[in-house]
Amino acid sequence: MGWSLNIGSIAGTAVRIHITFLLFLVWIFGASYAAGGADAAWSGLLFLVLIFACVLAHEFGHIFTARAFGVATPDVTLLPIGGVARLERIPEKPMEEFLIAIAGPLVNVVIAGFLLLFAGAELTSGAAAASLDNTTIPLVNRLAAVNLFLALFNMIPAFPMDGGRVLRALLSAKLGFVRATEVAASIGQGFAFLLGFVGLFYNPILIFIAIFVYLAASSEAHMVALRSVARGVPVSAATMTQIATLPPEAHIDEAVQTLLRTSQSEFPVVDAAHRPVGLLGRGDIIRALKELGPDARVSQVMTDSIPVVNRRAPLDEAVRLLQEKAAPAVAVVENDGRFLGLITTETMGELLMMRDAMPKDAKFGPWSRLARPEKAINQGPIA
Repeated sequence: MGWSLNIGSIAGTAVRIHITFLLFLVWIFGASYAAGGADAAWSGLLFLVLIFACVLAHEFGHIFTARAFGVATPDVTLLPIGGVARLERIPEKPMEEFLIAIAGPLVNVVIAGFLLLFAGAELTSGAAAASLDNTTIPLVNRLAAVNLFLALFNMIPAFPMDGGRVLRALLSAKLGFVRATEVAASIGQGFAFLLGFVGLFYNPILIFIAIFVYLAASSEAHMVALRSVARGVPVSAATMTQIATLPPEAHIDEAVQTLLRTSQSEFPVVDAAHRPVGLLGRGDIIRALKELGPDARVSQVMTDSIPVVNRRAPLDEAVRLLQEKAAPAVAVVENDGRFLGLITTETMGELLMMRDAMPKDAKFGPWSRLARPEKAINQGPIA
């Protein structure tokens, strides 16, 4: 995730902090200091850090359960509104998704139970509020209440909360994965509108959370739709072959000229044998001009790891690589490794739009033309 800092790793999963989270900590400290002085500021900051430690534990509940089903978990990012654990693939078996989704809230329940049973915490009406400036209530009470709140809030049956994933897992058995995702995403978007409306009158932070929920639900639905349209489709059907490439020894000013005369935003970098060795994006070109000047080589600034897929592979394999590697493009190669073309998130989006524009009873794509019935073509009399 962009604008985030890597602060280390736990059990092989990178832990990242988004820059907005650091700004949020500074804002909380400043507001508490202005309201109650240094003691209140440090107390509020400590409470907030402990809350996000519980959020991190929540995310690792998802992570360790996902690993048990063979799903890799590259990183987890802390945001002002919670944490986001990135899974390299979405488990489509309902039971797997159900267990992965429920694991996070269960961690919060366990933490709250531990605090209540062994740390002397008590649940009171004041602790339930768990406000940062309410230092009259013992910290352990507020922390137990917050963990219970996190468990309950995350179980709201609206995407992308854990409850939405649980709902999708339950619906998948009857509706199928794609339709279940659409239903869960729609509920999530409806919940986002409701949350935003409440935020207009009570708390502006709810508006920010509503925007995040709406965008996350839309993104999940779009991702699943892409995987659906890719099934049964060959990679060659979505490959851009009319595309400009760059050699690694080219100067950046040559890349600039190529950028200006094409509509591409990503340029494959190929070696003398025409094998893909990297990818150069528009942002890389601009950054190189600012930092290194026009005489810099493409090899100095390109991304040297580009996912590769054989042209005979199914398209859903390319979609999986785009999602798992968080890559802007996948290189399509011949059997001998020579570069053939690119598949990008933009071309996949166009493929999805074409699919949605077709009649429901029509099969999608020229690769299925032979499989569907054709109207008789009047060829005239046969001599």
